[in-house]
Amino acid sequence: MKVIRLRRNVTAVALATLAASALLLSGCGSKPSSNNNSSANSAANTGSSTGTTTASFKACMVTDVGGIDDHSFNQSAWAGMQEAQKDGKAQVTYVQSKTEADYTTNINNLLTQNCNLIVTVGGLMGTATTNAAKANPNQHFAEVDNPGNGTNMVGLQYNSAQGGFLGGYLAAGYSKTGKVAVYGGLQIPPVTVYMDGYYDGVQYYNQKHGTHVQVLGWNEKTQKGTFAGSFTDTAKGQQLGKNFLNAGADVIFTAAGAVNNGTAAEVKAEGKGVVLWVDTDGCVQAANYCSEFLSSVTKNVQGSVKDIVEQAAAGTWTGKDYIGTLANGGTGLAPFHDFDGKVSSQLKSELNQVKADIISGKIQVASPSAPKAGS
Repeated sequence: MKVIRLRRNVTAVALATLAASALLLSGCGSKPSSNNNSSANSAANTGSSTGTTTASFKACMVTDVGGIDDHSFNQSAWAGMQEAQKDGKAQVTYVQSKTEADYTTNINNLLTQNCNLIVTVGGLMGTATTNAAKANPNQHFAEVDNPGNGTNMVGLQYNSAQGGFLGGYLAAGYSKTGKVAVYGGLQIPPVTVYMDGYYDGVQYYNQKHGTHVQVLGWNEKTQKGTFAGSFTDTAKGQQLGKNFLNAGADVIFTAAGAVNNGTAAEVKAEGKGVVLWVDTDGCVQAANYCSEFLSSVTKNVQGSVKDIVEQAAAGTWTGKDYIGTLANGGTGLAPFHDFDGKVSSQLKSELNQVKADIISGKIQVASPSAPKAGS
């Protein structure tokens, strides 16, 4: 079959095989529980898992400003930490950032608490984590959504352009208005990689079907589009949802953390349109809006965090980055849940084929924001 290149001058990602029966991949789990206490440090709240373990290995986590209950990557990372504790591999705790200014302070505080591994969450924490790893070469770090340094800092990254491509193909095939939308939280690579994939997935659907479904909110070629300017402002998410619905979009992909809740609320209130959630299965971590979720474009934060904690605890630290793909379950589509009967069997079959073709390399999904392993 002819190789399809959707972006020029960018190295494509070609992948190995995946079991044909697994269309819907998700890296998420149930909502984590925690005991939050007031911290002596006014910049943050701390908490620990409610589970018990005899493990002596201590794994500590710093959240991004979205917080431990963001229904997104922070919550998923904490769930992975808790899984490692449940497995008896580690004792886990977290500190919660209120502002970006807290990142370095929170990391430094954990350095004094005998943490064997410090996990930091979110693309905005990259500089603070990289600096801390350089200054503390004997301390192990893992950073979600940033490359590592090849030694004491491991990057947990996700080529979610591949999952986003499936989301875009699904959106275009489901849309009745011929307009679909996407917006991001901030214009940073872990966000725009989703948006690139989504845009290209819509274009591929148009190419295959001779249609002209429009993408509102992002242009992969110009790298310009719509951003909330936040991962926490739900009012902004509600306004963006209203704007896109008024512009005729009937599928909205939200790549903005907790901001997404505002869009889901607006779609529910207006009784029209559907939402594509991001990072986790929305019907698991934002279940009150499940009736609005066509699906979710996921990345396996929970599983990859669990694995790196358990590897570090077992003494099998390699320093090598993890990059999640369709082939290894690091990104994908969540189940359709309430929309399972509304997505045609033909579209489901096409999604299966598109997925297989991405994995085999027949379709090459490329994004300038696709992750690369650290040095």
